Amino acid sequence: MKIDVPYGLSTLSVSIPEQYQVDIIEAPQVPATKNPIAAVQAALDSLLSEVEWPTFAAAKSVAIAINDNTRPVPHDQLLPPLLARLNQLGIPDDAITFFIAVGTHPPMHPEKFPTILPTHILKRYQVVSHDAEDQANLIFLGDTPLGTPIWTNGAYYQSDLKIVVGNIEPHQFVGFSGGVKTAAIGLAGFDTINHNHALMTNPSAQLGEYQSNPARQDIEAIGKKVGVHLAVNAILNQKKQIVQVLAGDPVAVMEAGIPLSRNVCQIAVQRKYPLVIASPGGHPKDINVYQSQKALGHASLITQLGGTVIIAASCPEGAGSPHYIDWMKGKNSHEEVIQRIEQEGFRIGPHKAFQIARDALRFHVMIYSNLDKDVAKRLLLDSAFNFQKTVDSALMDLQPGDRIGVLPHASSTIPYYENARGD
Repeated sequence: MKIDVPYGLSTLSVSIPEQYQVDIIEAPQVPATKNPIAAVQAALDSLLSEVEWPTFAAAKSVAIAINDNTRPVPHDQLLPPLLARLNQLGIPDDAITFFIAVGTHPPMHPEKFPTILPTHILKRYQVVSHDAEDQANLIFLGDTPLGTPIWTNGAYYQSDLKIVVGNIEPHQFVGFSGGVKTAAIGLAGFDTINHNHALMTNPSAQLGEYQSNPARQDIEAIGKKVGVHLAVNAILNQKKQIVQVLAGDPVAVMEAGIPLSRNVCQIAVQRKYPLVIASPGGHPKDINVYQSQKALGHASLITQLGGTVIIAASCPEGAGSPHYIDWMKGKNSHEEVIQRIEQEGFRIGPHKAFQIARDALRFHVMIYSNLDKDVAKRLLLDSAFNFQKTVDSALMDLQPGDRIGVLPHASSTIPYYENARGD
């Protein structure tokens, strides 16, 4: 049997002998809306939770938080209707600023702005990239109930109207992206993100959980303090096409959007697998190791203890975090990674090493990518340099008739295990 999985901007193919059974684990194939611009306009016409456009008309400055190039947000479809609506309120172009919400990712350079924003928007509006470590441009707003210090982008916070634009999709420990997260984390200071992400070790910080998820509710507390007024969020299918758009109060958008996201992303499986082949879903979800790790986190949910996970991720931008790769210097084993994190405490960047090590100690993890060999070695990644041979090697540990799980869009799929067989 031949299977194809996304890889960067193309696909990878691999053949599985007929003696094995293959389960392609894909969420339902939900069709895209026929007219995405009309879907955005409809959402803007029906703002959730009694938010009304006239209340924003007095705004002298508007800040719009958008995701960086690691997220497949359809800005070219979401933004024009939103900007037209702001203009209808009498808000001029020079009062509107886009803030690229990079979180702890490196700030985006202006020459890369066209990868996420159409040229006509770049010509008309001011665009700036956030820098989580630029303390001079951060403002302190106190602590959340869970003790997270709230440092946020000062220029965004001081704007009269604060908007977030993004997608609602699964997140491995925050539960779901979307809502205030684009600003609450994407425009936060390093200490804020570090403290919030440390909550990933809480047993309730799980993929697909929202109300009971401490990491997500901490984000809601940050967003409330920042004072985000309006969220415009899309639900995308596995082809990264718009299925539905929601707009209005950020919490109301999340509450309405999560069931829709589950319809697009969630699928039950009846067993755990001795071998799982997973792709983050292609570009930009496999743009670097930092992003591609999410596929491993999702695949691990349906892998037998001691089984094998093969990740196909292009990673053209390498590790994706200087803090991550610097911290890995001199680390010789996944056991050492876990020990050092426990000794030093949680840190953003190194937390990716922790997440990978946690799974690599339970499963045999291999990655097929375009990573430099020295970078892969430093990150303690068991690199594969021939996809077919890597799969063939893993099959040698299986018995005829064994089932293999394939997750073509692992990072945006919530696979949940329905019964206790196969552990």
